[in-house]
Amino acid sequence: MTLIQKFTVVPRIPKRLKPLQEIAYNLRWGWNRNAVALFRRIDIDLWEKCEHNPVALLGALHPQRLRSLQDDDAFLAHMDSVHDELRAYLSRSTWYSRVYEGKLRMRIAYFSFEFGIHECLPIYSGGLGALAGDHIKSADELGLPLVGVGLAYQQGYYRQVLNSDGWQQERYPDNDFYNIPLTPMRDEEKREVTIEVEFPLRKVAARIWRLDVGRVPLFLLDTNIAANEPGDRAITARLYGGDLDMRIRQEILLGIGGIRVLEKLGLPPTICHMNEGHSAFLALERIRMLMARHELSFEEAREATRVGHVFTTHTPVPAGNDRFTPEMVVEYFKDYMKDLGLRPEQFLGLGRENPDDPRENFCMTVLALRLASHANGVSRLHGSISRRMWRRIWPGIPERELPISHVTNGVHTQSWLSDEFARLFERHMGPQWLDDPMNRGIWQRLGEIPDNELWRSKERLRDRLVSFVRQRLKRQYRRMGSPSSKLLSAEEVLDPQVLTICFARRFATYKRAYLILKDLGRLRRLLLDRERPVQLVMAGKAHPHDHPGKEIIRQIAQLSRDAELQNRIVFLEDYDLEVARQLLQGADVWLNTPRRPMEASGTSGMKAAINGALNVSILDGWWAEGFSGENGWSIGNGEEMDDHTYQDEMESRMLYDILENEVVRLFYHRGPDDVPREWVARMKASLMSICPHFNTNRMVEEYAERFYLPAALNSNMLAKDDFREARSLAAWKSFVAEHWSEVAILSVEADTTRELEIGSELPIEVRVLLGSFRPEDISLEVLHGPLDASGEIA
Repeated sequence: MTLIQKFTVVPRIPKRLKPLQEIAYNLRWGWNRNAVALFRRIDIDLWEKCEHNPVALLGALHPQRLRSLQDDDAFLAHMDSVHDELRAYLSRSTWYSRVYEGKLRMRIAYFSFEFGIHECLPIYSGGLGALAGDHIKSADELGLPLVGVGLAYQQGYYRQVLNSDGWQQERYPDNDFYNIPLTPMRDEEKREVTIEVEFPLRKVAARIWRLDVGRVPLFLLDTNIAANEPGDRAITARLYGGDLDMRIRQEILLGIGGIRVLEKLGLPPTICHMNEGHSAFLALERIRMLMARHELSFEEAREATRVGHVFTTHTPVPAGNDRFTPEMVVEYFKDYMKDLGLRPEQFLGLGRENPDDPRENFCMTVLALRLASHANGVSRLHGSISRRMWRRIWPGIPERELPISHVTNGVHTQSWLSDEFARLFERHMGPQWLDDPMNRGIWQRLGEIPDNELWRSKERLRDRLVSFVRQRLKRQYRRMGSPSSKLLSAEEVLDPQVLTICFARRFATYKRAYLILKDLGRLRRLLLDRERPVQLVMAGKAHPHDHPGKEIIRQIAQLSRDAELQNRIVFLEDYDLEVARQLLQGADVWLNTPRRPMEASGTSGMKAAINGALNVSILDGWWAEGFSGENGWSIGNGEEMDDHTYQDEMESRMLYDILENEVVRLFYHRGPDDVPREWVARMKASLMSICPHFNTNRMVEEYAERFYLPAALNSNMLAKDDFREARSLAAWKSFVAEHWSEVAILSVEADTTRELEIGSELPIEVRVLLGSFRPEDISLEVLHGPLDASGEIA
């Protein structure tokens, strides 16, 4: 039926219950146990039906229930307590306000293609989004002056269903933004605030939604408005949907449109943090704006903005780094190039490893690396891999000196910690672990928890996981139209007393979910052992076009329907943040089997560890730093092989050996009180070593002190006096580039005919032709080290 008029209907909330709306529209409730309990108290069944969305819950309540709530003194007292705590939280001092506020001008804009804040806002697909969500939450807790920028996807990432054969299928239900904790931005005349970006032969408009995460606002761009053509309304339809043409439009909207949003809202950023390369066009927009406003050249504006750009790369997988053909880039940016004063080959060179290669595609990661002063990987190993991957950008520079460092990822502890363990921590550590999660001394108190108390807490979590899995399986069976006998069989799935191994993540082939399936005979013996059985719970989505990943899911789904194994192995469909939380909290063992070094960091193992699970993992990503020998198990010793078939076979055997000889033995080796003392000792070692370091409060504070604060100081310095220092710096670099060919090393003289003792000095005399440079312009360094077999310094 044709639309005539559109209007918005909102729930009529009694005045006494208005605090519920203020609580619901600030996502801090998502990691506040008391707030979640408040919404569950309203109507627990409706809370589950609304997928833990308080705005939808309030909109679906019957008026009679609202009237009864405003007459319920106990409920009102609970509501007032949560409301007062929220307001007190938002006004209290923070780490940033105590240490840095007032000392420098700074606003950080954090750009990401996806944000995993909560399952009620499905604009995420996996680890990148979860990391972005945790980054925002910790920035809030630390009090950083940070805003987030992303896209409001009408259908988000897909919902996964399995057919009767176990093959993944995708559904794309629409998100109702008016029934999510989002608020449309409006001007003084109550009109929606919009911005425009230029595409070939047209302009595309986007409206802005606001989401509050504690003190941090997150702004989301939405092109699904009447002013746009149907094809452009679909730009924000799906996360990672469509072809390359859709991807470049989304990335132009995020980067260029995102900067325009902040400018229009009066929130111009000092620093822009690009979470992966999707938003790298923002650097060009900031350059263009400075050139237009302050009559700067491209190079001058580049120097002025580059110091305020931070870039985090998340993937060592080539396909994870977006590349566009030169023709596509020229089509979308031919007018933009003129604004920048660049010829097409100059513009394209910004996104090429070799700027002089006309055949090379334009890479967003390269663009970000060229236009950011701070770049990092997300673990120590990934930093090293990133320097190796992108060394062609800086030819002739030793790999270890390339300007890519690392900040190892963490997790937002309160978002992933179970209620059970939160109460356990409060009993034995007091409230300090909440305010100072990086304090190792506080976490050492966990060693004093009685073994039986820690173990019983873990048993309760496993019991809840089993209950959750059974309920989800029933839901799956109902959707598939299964007979009542099948629904009854779900009540027999898993055993709350059995060692439970969980594997949940994206089903990209390099993550090798199939590794534990390589020897089905050994797997059957593990799962069906009468004295020491094991059970396996798996979940995860494959990219819609990743057929090998879908095939792995199908094999697991079919195996779970085996008559002998159906109560010992389960695959849960539609993996999301809620499923992740349940598995992470209930697992005894968290399994991770990527092909090293393809896992940049991985954070699921950290989330499982804070809930008492033990990691069994390849020494890749964060586990290469986190594994101590006593806090879990490593599969192999960090080998990297060219023969992947042999590597899979070898590491699969290692995995079975660890499970059979170590994991199962320790789990079932019980004392008279039925407590596995050696297992609990490893649990304590894991908690005490992982919790204080692998959290996002440490991570974000590290970003602040190493990147954000120096970037703000440099950015403010270069902007002074109408960008006088930026102009000077650009002129200096131009002078160096023009005259560097005049510099020559004429001779290097040192007495190397004799052997040198360790600790002795070797005088070196170097004669250098300086050309147009002064001696104070030049710094001289001596590179020395052991030689490899080819005579090169290693």
